[in-house]
Amino acid sequence: MEFLIENFGQVTWQHMVMWLIGAVLIFLGIKKKMEPTLLVPLGFGTIMVNVPFSGAIGEHGALQTLFNMGISNELFPLILFIGIGAMIDFRPVLRNPKLMVFGAAAQFGIFFTMCIALMFFEPKDALSIAIIGAADGPTSIVVAQKLDSNFLGAIMVAAYSYMALVPIIQPPIIKLLTTKKERQIKMDESNKPVSKFAVIVFPIVVTLITGLIAPESIALIGFLMFGNLIKECGVLNGLSETAQNSLANIVTIFLGISIASQMKAEQFLQPATLLILGLGLFAFIFDTAGGVLFAKFLNLFLKKKVNPMIGAAGISAFPMSGRVVHKMGQDEDPSNFLLMNSIGVNVFGQIASVVAGGLILAIAAMMGVI
Repeated sequence: MEFLIENFGQVTWQHMVMWLIGAVLIFLGIKKKMEPTLLVPLGFGTIMVNVPFSGAIGEHGALQTLFNMGISNELFPLILFIGIGAMIDFRPVLRNPKLMVFGAAAQFGIFFTMCIALMFFEPKDALSIAIIGAADGPTSIVVAQKLDSNFLGAIMVAAYSYMALVPIIQPPIIKLLTTKKERQIKMDESNKPVSKFAVIVFPIVVTLITGLIAPESIALIGFLMFGNLIKECGVLNGLSETAQNSLANIVTIFLGISIASQMKAEQFLQPATLLILGLGLFAFIFDTAGGVLFAKFLNLFLKKKVNPMIGAAGISAFPMSGRVVHKMGQDEDPSNFLLMNSIGVNVFGQIASVVAGGLILAIAAMMGVI
């Protein structure tokens, strides 16, 4: 009985705040259906690690062991990228290659935020925080882990939370930066066939080119493109389906619950965490704005205008951002179909975010951080 009383006596307000945070993450995953496969394990794990004397953490704790096996060596995020690659269809990009520029433009907020974050954090943390703007959880994990950031838990929560909140965050920004007339611009939906040769060669070429531009990104882009290759080659259908479903789901469960090992109250509840969440949101907003403004800039020179909303789909939150842009186009004009164009931009945004992660790591190497 004394032992039980002692355990209850060790509960602090910090523990209870983390229990509440865990409950909120579970609520968002179940009730609001925001990335439930990640937020539910993350929320439950957060509660587990914030029980006094928790056996889930520590040198031999189960969650700490999972973290060491799959996060500290970047294994879980990279395996997850195989599944994501197997889900992606690059045909919209191959039909209209000019859409690639919008995916690149939507990474502006990452580097802008990096400059601001350097004023508040040491370089390894500032660079890790900046990549939140990519809206790409696996890339954020790999970059933060490679840089040995002190705020891995906060960075992961911010990255996945903002991914889930795309339908809430992006529309007001897009409407603020565009006119109704611009949002009603129609774009051709190309349905021209793409050869089997092109869809097989594309992931190989992208891996080579991206690896040469940003060698630090080769593992990320390589696993993503490998997943796409096993889908498109036509002889590995069983592997492709496993990667898209069973493998991706299992790894996401382990990913979420093992990240929770870094959500201990003493690490998470500090003023820096709120600043990280704010800077992550700042990066996300400026990525969206950068894509939209770049599209508006191009329209100054184009005879055939593009709908500037597609620039916002250049962030990596695939396919949510592409669907948000399409829905906004339909709201303005039910006959306006932007899905193929917005998804094309969104697909390349996935590649661009990985390249941005590689460039962040290259900058870190030049600064002597790694």
